Amino acid sequence: MTKLLLTGARVLAPDALSAPFADLLVEDGRIAAVLPPGTAVADAQAHDARDRLIIPGLVNGHTHGHGGLAKGAGDKWDLAVLLAHAPWISGGRVLQDKWLSTALTAVEMLKKGCTAAFDLSAEFPVPTVDGLDAMAEAYATVGLRAVLAPMVGDLTFFQATPGLIEALPEPHRARAAAMRAASAADILAAIGTAAQSWSHARRDVRLGCAPTIPLHGTDDFLKGCRALAAEHGMRMQTHVAEARYQAAGGEIRYGGATLLEHMDRMGLVGPWFSVAHGVWLTQSDLDLLAKRGAGISHNPGANMRLASGIAPVRAAIRAGVTVGIGTDGSSSSDNQNMFEAMRLAAFASRLWEEAEDEDWLGTAETVRLATVGSSKLLGHEQGGTIEPGHAADLVLLDLRHVNWAPLNDAANQLVWTEDGSAVADVMIGGAWKLRDRKVLGLDEAKLARDAQDAADRLRGANAELRAWCEQVAPHVACHCRALARGWTRSKRLLKAE
Repeated sequence: MTKLLLTGARVLAPDALSAPFADLLVEDGRIAAVLPPGTAVADAQAHDARDRLIIPGLVNGHTHGHGGLAKGAGDKWDLAVLLAHAPWISGGRVLQDKWLSTALTAVEMLKKGCTAAFDLSAEFPVPTVDGLDAMAEAYATVGLRAVLAPMVGDLTFFQATPGLIEALPEPHRARAAAMRAASAADILAAIGTAAQSWSHARRDVRLGCAPTIPLHGTDDFLKGCRALAAEHGMRMQTHVAEARYQAAGGEIRYGGATLLEHMDRMGLVGPWFSVAHGVWLTQSDLDLLAKRGAGISHNPGANMRLASGIAPVRAAIRAGVTVGIGTDGSSSSDNQNMFEAMRLAAFASRLWEEAEDEDWLGTAETVRLATVGSSKLLGHEQGGTIEPGHAADLVLLDLRHVNWAPLNDAANQLVWTEDGSAVADVMIGGAWKLRDRKVLGLDEAKLARDAQDAADRLRGANAELRAWCEQVAPHVACHCRALARGWTRSKRLLKAE
């Protein structure tokens, strides 16, 4: 591979506290050296990076590629209402839709400075080899690294939420009760088949396993997911304690144990495992995560959008938990902008009652959560900083853009003023994937046309199902909010101190 020397740029330091001028030598997909400006390198192809700030690629700790076709699906939805609407939001997809939705997600991430993602993908009723291959191919076409983890459960949302079916009026009760997920055996067999034939790791799109929500899985299913992941060396991620009604449902189902404690009893919690959201984790949960070497993806945009709350990030960091940052999917937070996710994470840390400024997330710390922290969730232990030996996953920001006029403090402006619009070029593994704000791997105009055609077709195909979901959603909201209120009254909520 040709040596590439990026010259004349400012380069974000590993601690994210400064951005001195430096030249970067890239060779064989990695950063070979960080050099003083003007250093001569024999046989290197020069790339003029004047007026650029080079930062490590942002890493999305939690998203859903299947959400790409469902942007703006709802308004005043909390998580329970979103799950009630899920059948029509993601229903009726054909193979091309699965590629298309994931490609939309990947393109948006790339254009907003993201180079890797932990994607909890959904197919109903079971994951398929063809579907997972299509989604993996979408990531490879755009050029992003990814952990692609089928999001699975052998219980439906209506079965999984204690008392929900009984709380519905007829005839909704009968229809909800008739809904069935595939069997645990069929789901696990499908993922196992995909794992045995997986060929995308060579392009760093790796297969994972994501039991979607602990309540949505029987104990045998959760154990089976862990066994399968262990057999194939797969990363695992699960939505845990995202909403209060789930925390309440866990204590009802598991005899007073928290959701995480029950998953730990099943053997799921370890260095391979991360929690998505974790808004209502207890201090003992955080201590357990730290003890097991597990992590959390903090997804502040979705947590606010779906009224879930503010995750105890400072308490998690103090407990020793690895923390990353994610956007969540485009049907639950509506964009894939990691700059926005960083900004919201820093903002949210200031809203804890009685929190002092030492409890807040600082800007340099926030940048490291969105790079180093999220990289660890994906299993990239050496990643997220610009240092010799690390992958050349680099984002070049245009310092002539209004977001950077004037340049006063790199870390502060990455979090407070950058919104992705100054992203000019992106390199992944030493290869350009975005040049002059244009994606190199596909035709963006065709992608947009195909997305609109697919959305129009799916809107018609899912119209009857959507109408039913809209009828049942108010009853779902009433029941789940009652569960949540009961749990809150009985608990002393975790504070940031």
